[in-house]
Amino acid sequence: MPKSYAQLVAEAAALVPAVQPGELKARLDAGEQLVLIDVREPNEWPGGMIAGAYPIPRGVLEGQVDGKLPLEATVVLYCAVGGRSALAARSLQEMGFSGVENLEGGFQAWAAAGLPIERRS
Repeated sequence: MPKSYAQLVAEAAALVPAVQPGELKARLDAGEQLVLIDVREPNEWPGGMIAGAYPIPRGVLEGQVDGKLPLEATVVLYCAVGGRSALAARSLQEMGFSGVENLEGGFQAWAAAGLPIERRS
């Protein structure tokens, strides 16, 4: 039976641990070793990013991380609101990554919480 985008996102979100923006900020501030990946499209990045995030568009994510990150790394993914990053996180889980998380509400929730963003040229 065919599935809608919303169904795919809901299924992925149910299988991937979510992290709230404030919790992620606290973990980053505490120095926890996290690999933070922004899976938005390049045209979205000029609006700001979370400091330290690697910009890797969703469409090329698997190829960019395959063999380059340890499978036990804690990887936190985010997009604009959390749908694309949930799908990306599920894909990384299928590749064998054991510590994958999705930023609940994505970059919009991070920015709405007043958490710091950096602008890159």
